Amino acid sequence: LRAYHEGGQVNIEIVDDGGGINIDRVRAKAVDKGLVTEEQAAAMTDREAVQLILLPGFSTAPKVTNVSGRGVGMDVVKTNVEKIGGTLDIQSIVGRGTTLRIKIPLTLAIVPALIITCDSDRYCIPQVSLLELVRLDGDRVRNEIEILHSVPVYRLRGRLLPLVYLDEELGLRPRRTPTELTEDETVNIVVLQAEDRQFGLVVHEINDTQEIVVKPLGHHLKGIRVYAGSTIMGDGTVSLILDVIGIAQQGSILSEQTGRQFLDAQEARTDSKQDRSSYLIVDPSDDTRAAIPLSTVARLEEVRVAEIERVRHQSVIQYRDQIMPLVSLAEYGDIDTSSETISLVVYNHNGRNIGVVVGRIIDIIDHAALPANQKDDTQIIAGRVTRIVDLSQIAAGVA
Repeated sequence: LRAYHEGGQVNIEIVDDGGGINIDRVRAKAVDKGLVTEEQAAAMTDREAVQLILLPGFSTAPKVTNVSGRGVGMDVVKTNVEKIGGTLDIQSIVGRGTTLRIKIPLTLAIVPALIITCDSDRYCIPQVSLLELVRLDGDRVRNEIEILHSVPVYRLRGRLLPLVYLDEELGLRPRRTPTELTEDETVNIVVLQAEDRQFGLVVHEINDTQEIVVKPLGHHLKGIRVYAGSTIMGDGTVSLILDVIGIAQQGSILSEQTGRQFLDAQEARTDSKQDRSSYLIVDPSDDTRAAIPLSTVARLEEVRVAEIERVRHQSVIQYRDQIMPLVSLAEYGDIDTSSETISLVVYNHNGRNIGVVVGRIIDIIDHAALPANQKDDTQIIAGRVTRIVDLSQIAAGVA
């Protein structure tokens, strides 16, 4: 038994290590009692079929007694949980056990949330489920969003990320294909974690982050699983809080069939990309483009120019209670201090942090890895002549 607070909800997990639920028997019993048709039962995944035990009148008991066989036990549990705005989910593996998850919204909670806009309305996404934000311009939308088994996907650093369009899930408008977008349109993707799956939620605008007071929804809205609650914004308007797991379930992200399809596709792409690496593409402000192997990047930082100090002709900043030397990635000239802030790539060299000033950070892309014996450090990446940077060589020249 485990209970914890997450995203303005109380989560209760009940796990056993017994024999699990026989899914085939559940399907057969549901058909026998007329709760579903044979076609519906056959089309269900194991995860969907196990939810049949929550239907009123369902029971696998061979005969009716005072304590079993009437099919009201789990139905009563589900009904009472939903009365207080909660949800009930069951997962079971034959021979390994069963997990029952109950989520109950708090009557009052304060949580950090990302504020987004969809079709002129603002919505809140609890930050506990937020992984990162991605913005794609028109050309990248058409080139990088693909269709796999009728599901739009985006390749995020070599990993297939299924996409869910919020306006489509809310019934506001049908999803538009990448080719239907104009050149000046952009796509904003909120990368979210739902249980053991990651997916991208496509929204119209990304606004800011706020701490919001979570209030539960009324009973008349309990059947809408894409919402977890509501909040009153600073200007007095009401915004709905999105339920990340509910959206993932409605978009079939958590279905076993979708998971298998993406796993197979990911393995196929991984096999074909064993000789590829991820690079951080930057503009060092000297009319060249540079690529830094992502595996050598410890952190990306943005610091104010006013924080830069000079020690023995060396530019340094105070970084995490240490003195970190700075070096410009530009082949000619000193660190550009004309703007208020500079972008740094933090590289750890033999336990010592070194800040490499990179000018402008452009993107992270996959590209063919350089052979170990190749001496030429210039490649054509994304249609541009790009210098491959070895941070270890730069660090070796820092006093």
